[in-house]
Amino acid sequence: MKDRSNFSNKLGFVLAAAGSAVGLGNIWRFPYLAAQYGGGTFLLIYLILAVTFGFTLMIAEISLGRKTGLSAIGAFRSLDKRFNFLGILAVIVPVIIFPYYSVIGGWVVKYLFEYLRGSTSALAEDGYFPGFIADSAQAEIWFLLFGLMVAAVLFGGVKQGVERVAKVMMPLLVVLAVFVACYSVTRPGALEGVKYFLIPNFANFSWMTVVAAMGQMFYSLSIAMGILYTYGSYIKKDVDIEKSTKQVEIFDTAIAMLAGLMIIPAVFAFSGGDPDTLKAGPSLMFITLPKVFASMGFGTGAGILFFLLVLLAALTSAISLAESGVSTFEDQFGLSRRKSALLMGAVIVLFGSASALGFGALDFVSLLGMSILDLFDFLTNSLMMPLAALSTCILVTRVVGLDKISKEIEQSSRFKRKKMYYVFMKYLAPVCIVIILFSSIANVMGWIAM
Repeated sequence: MKDRSNFSNKLGFVLAAAGSAVGLGNIWRFPYLAAQYGGGTFLLIYLILAVTFGFTLMIAEISLGRKTGLSAIGAFRSLDKRFNFLGILAVIVPVIIFPYYSVIGGWVVKYLFEYLRGSTSALAEDGYFPGFIADSAQAEIWFLLFGLMVAAVLFGGVKQGVERVAKVMMPLLVVLAVFVACYSVTRPGALEGVKYFLIPNFANFSWMTVVAAMGQMFYSLSIAMGILYTYGSYIKKDVDIEKSTKQVEIFDTAIAMLAGLMIIPAVFAFSGGDPDTLKAGPSLMFITLPKVFASMGFGTGAGILFFLLVLLAALTSAISLAESGVSTFEDQFGLSRRKSALLMGAVIVLFGSASALGFGALDFVSLLGMSILDLFDFLTNSLMMPLAALSTCILVTRVVGLDKISKEIEQSSRFKRKKMYYVFMKYLAPVCIVIILFSSIANVMGWIAM
């Protein structure tokens, strides 16, 4: 068996795992959900879930990865062959997510390019974004460009590629996030947005706020994507898993909060807190924010900095998604890293092109009223990820045993949140996962309103 790649130290793992967690889920998804579901109320619920439910599943996946020294499929198979198909499910998730994620990454590259060209006014026009994604040639070119950026890192390997890029990108991302957030909160009228985002108002509370916060935490922390198994398999036995997981949680949450401070106060400054603007949903970053930038005296510069930040975040997460697939191809088929990366590239082009063309040449393809990209997003985030996470709970509690996971963690340190971990993994986490699963399905089917 060939030697397993490793991170050179704990910092390499923390930054790579944080890079996985910090991505479009934080910069794009978190702010629009916070704006839509009550601001500070959503933020409070998210924080509670992240340090309890999120921590529980993260540390379970990382520990199983290190214990087995394998990516998701190999880890499940080595622990119990009956769970092999669930390992396959966990790996399919990032393999499907990465191509359509790269399409959105391509949109970010396009917007950054246009801001660098000084097209601030054009980007703020109502029909610009729909017109761009409907242009099949443009959508395909920018998607492929983003994919090539990720491929260049993957060819470098774990230490020279994934780890080295994370060590550069993550600190730069933090610096840019702080700068843009400071700029945003100092705009005239932005203070009301800061209050809306940071101060809970329980008049805005609803059960769907909890469900939305659960889903965001699930997506943001890279749970049930096979990524944490893979990264766990790369870390050494002397790395403090609990401390490293806590650091990833803190980093991820801090960036999500900075993203909220970048976007929500800017929207308030632009619209005065108009409810329709706050509920713009996924289009908040690509349609509403360009209008905000166009209204500013320093709009072009703000747009450049913001979309550069988003690109860095998108790249770090995309690299993690792709690395999960590459690692699996290496483990399961005995392929070299270069061949595994090429195979992953072929998957990217196939599924990513379908997603990129889904708003243009393939816009006639629709299932459950969804475009190809939206369908892939629904299948992975609403079905596969909850099922994969639920299978991890079952594997840990019924097959491996909670005590064995604790011993793996305690090889390098005392397990401080051990009691909480036991309660959540055995009882509360499965319930939360089932809620996410059925609520998401009910929303798509139109049984409830998100």
